[in-house]
Amino acid sequence: MNICVFLSAADLDERYTAPAREFAGLLGKGGHTLVWGGSDSGLMKVVADGVQEAGGRIVGVSVDFLAAKARTDAYEMVFAKDLAERKALMLAKSDAVVIMVGGTGTLDEATEILELKKHGKHTKPVVLLNAAGFYDGLKEQFRRMEAEGFLPLPLTDLVFFAEDGVSALAYLEESAGIR
Repeated sequence: MNICVFLSAADLDERYTAPAREFAGLLGKGGHTLVWGGSDSGLMKVVADGVQEAGGRIVGVSVDFLAAKARTDAYEMVFAKDLAERKALMLAKSDAVVIMVGGTGTLDEATEILELKKHGKHTKPVVLLNAAGFYDGLKEQFRRMEAEGFLPLPLTDLVFFAEDGVSALAYLEESAGIR
């Protein structure tokens, strides 16, 4: 399965890198392909390294203005003209989406992917990997949106909140009929 992972390119502490490394190892050992933002820095590097070290393939989708930070040993590396095209390419190349910790860019990616799913523009499973409780506030906000009628479908149909990499991958594989 091709699994798109949206996440930070920042250098982060162990409470975020350890779960990312664990999830990457599971992806690689499971024979899955990582589709990611293509960066060879920060958390993006941690995940790409982990997938490769565990035997998985990595497919990067970078943007022209970040070409200097792109990984050079990816199985495939594509360069988009802008961030909107990058998101579209990443979604097109994937069978499922995982949202890991990140800043405004990751939040932008997450909300666009969820909005597209809400409107039926894709049916791919989406997991929000809540490492170290990073997305507890967002999870609560989504629950409020659902309770107050802002979501036209149940929250559980939109996104799965996983507290660790094992449950995230189990959900994705079950959704794909692999388990």
